[in-house]
Amino acid sequence: MKKTATSFIIISASVFVLAACGAGAKDKKGSLNDMKVKLEKLKKDKQSLDAEIRDLEKQITKLDPNATAIKKLVEVDTLRIADFKHYIELQGKIDADGMGYVAPTGMGGQVKAVYVKLGSHVRKGQLILKLDDALARQSVVAARQSAGVLETRLAQAKTIYQKYQNLWKENIGSEIQVINAKADVDALQSQLNAAKAQIAQAQEQVNMSNVYAGMSGVIDEMNVKVGEFFSPQSAATPGSGIRIVNNSQLKIVTDVPDIYVTRVKKGEEVKVEVPDSGKPAFNTTISVIGASIDPTTRSFVTEAKLPSDPSLKPNQTATMKILDYESKGTIAVPINIVQSDENSKFVYVMEKQGEDWVARKKQVTVGEAYNGLMEIKSGLTGGEVIITVGYQNVYDGQVVTTDKATIE
Repeated sequence: MKKTATSFIIISASVFVLAACGAGAKDKKGSLNDMKVKLEKLKKDKQSLDAEIRDLEKQITKLDPNATAIKKLVEVDTLRIADFKHYIELQGKIDADGMGYVAPTGMGGQVKAVYVKLGSHVRKGQLILKLDDALARQSVVAARQSAGVLETRLAQAKTIYQKYQNLWKENIGSEIQVINAKADVDALQSQLNAAKAQIAQAQEQVNMSNVYAGMSGVIDEMNVKVGEFFSPQSAATPGSGIRIVNNSQLKIVTDVPDIYVTRVKKGEEVKVEVPDSGKPAFNTTISVIGASIDPTTRSFVTEAKLPSDPSLKPNQTATMKILDYESKGTIAVPINIVQSDENSKFVYVMEKQGEDWVARKKQVTVGEAYNGLMEIKSGLTGGEVIITVGYQNVYDGQVVTTDKATIE
């Protein structure tokens, strides 16, 4: 009986502990949510109190002529007229127009010699490697020997034909002898022509054993060794051939979302940044725009040519900034100083009023935003002294200062 009671107590205690832990977790979660709600409420209360304080300060200044205006410390900047540009920023990669694989012009064969190595600079037409041409040379020798025999026989046949023809003119012999001799000459001439064609074909096979560079550039990939079989098929297989890259003909290739299809045009100005190059951004223009939209990515291809630069390499990551909007002689302000109320967007400027400087609320119409700046279409004319720091804590007519020494 005691044992049973003891077990009951232990089980009860365990259940209590588990329940307590579960309740503690729920309480902790509930407490976190409560704190978030409370924080949000306090933020709203602070905004409301700040607005109320500003209103009271403003009213006191107006009602009490002897009251000293409380100056708010701000930082300012003078607005200047300038051009505003908006860019579409897209990531792309560098590719080479001048890139190709070395390939034999014939059926290929066993590699006998390789005359370049990885990193070698080559020129168009330079001998890159040589294939085994032993059989081809044997064919040339055999074809030439055959042609030599035929030339000898043809010369003899021509001599016989000439003799029969001379005798026939003197009414000696028969016409059939002349005809047969002429047929022998024609047959041997045809055989000799065929033999010469075989010589040319065999020599062409010998020439095909020499594999030349089809373009100038640098050997960027070298996967061919002496003794291996090299053919047009293996030459075109990545990782098993010889690749030449000409870095003087580089381009950046980028996929542009189709929403910009009407805003991107051939010849448009673009800025290109290549972070790995350590070089500043440079300007170029779009040279190619894809004729179709990829149904999977919903994008189209654009290309822009790049200048010749040793620091630029194929397959490097680059950023293309496409100019899709430009406004000449306009005003742009830091985007963070543009505020909103229930009526419109506005900024604060600093204006002289008597002996003091005061904040003035200026309603503005905004345009495009880019790189931390907001285009101002109306409301500002340029030359205004705009409040860039402390604008959240001022109101229209508030006395402001940029001098810390004047703040009590």
